[in-house]
Amino acid sequence: MAQHLSRVALLVRDYDTAIAWYVDKLGFELLEDQPQGHKRWVVVSPRGAGHCALVLAQPSTAEQAAFIGHQAGGRVWLFLESDDFWRDYHAMQARGVHFCESPREEAYGTVVVFEDLYGNRWDLLQLKSA
Repeated sequence: MAQHLSRVALLVRDYDTAIAWYVDKLGFELLEDQPQGHKRWVVVSPRGAGHCALVLAQPSTAEQAAFIGHQAGGRVWLFLESDDFWRDYHAMQARGVHFCESPREEAYGTVVVFEDLYGNRWDLLQLKSA
């Protein structure tokens, strides 16, 4: 039996603002945007990502809304793997993505932490070849 993660829900304040940020700043593709009564089914994904994508979800309660930007308690939570770190780093920098540090070389590859529009922390990384 084969399994894989297909979707990860990410709380957002506003669908259209979040779509614009992920598409314009990170270069993601908008895969789905379907009305579902009082909410929408919105899915974005890095280009060429294959299976895994983000479901952009507006909170249903004030309790859920309190977690926007804090879904991982301030830790890096999402990992955007690149086949060309420097290409993507410079493109994201030019588009105004906020980086929390300078890129660094680690034993596993090149990495830098950035924040999305709500403050969720991500790693942009390129793993070293095995």
